[in-house]
Amino acid sequence: MNTYPGHPAPDLSVSTLDGNTFELSKQEPENFTMVVFYRGLHCPVCKTYLKTLTQLADEYDKRGVKLVAVSMDTESRAREAQTGWELDGFPIGYGLSEADARAWSLFMSDAIKEGEPSRFSEPGLFLVRPDKTLYYAAITSMPFGRPDLEEFVKRIDFILEKDYPARGTA
Repeated sequence: MNTYPGHPAPDLSVSTLDGNTFELSKQEPENFTMVVFYRGLHCPVCKTYLKTLTQLADEYDKRGVKLVAVSMDTESRAREAQTGWELDGFPIGYGLSEADARAWSLFMSDAIKEGEPSRFSEPGLFLVRPDKTLYYAAITSMPFGRPDLEEFVKRIDFILEKDYPARGTA
């Protein structure tokens, strides 16, 4: 599997905290599905990032972008993050398998301090078109270096206004 723009996005099916299952293959956004992979409950940078996403959820929705945040955390850890971080406005997926994380080309890390899961994925942010092809990919090997979510809303505007093609397809 690859995560190259213009190619089919890897399959993704995870349980969500609202009692449903998020299945990428069944998503029908107006413009994009934005999949935000986060490290998990142990990550203070993830907390700030996903709180920002909560604040911007309506802005993404206005642009026809459906959101989902996903981690390898267990249900209880994901629920603790959702409650403690006051996350709202998008589904929270949990239980991502290592195989699925690798299918999305996410970097994997082993715990280096107490409170971290023994293995977890590093962050990634992807835009997937309604036809399930990958439009945009940002993958990082550290908790920092992610796209700025406020600026990214403006980039979505540019993409839609200019009918900007996916890049990195050659």
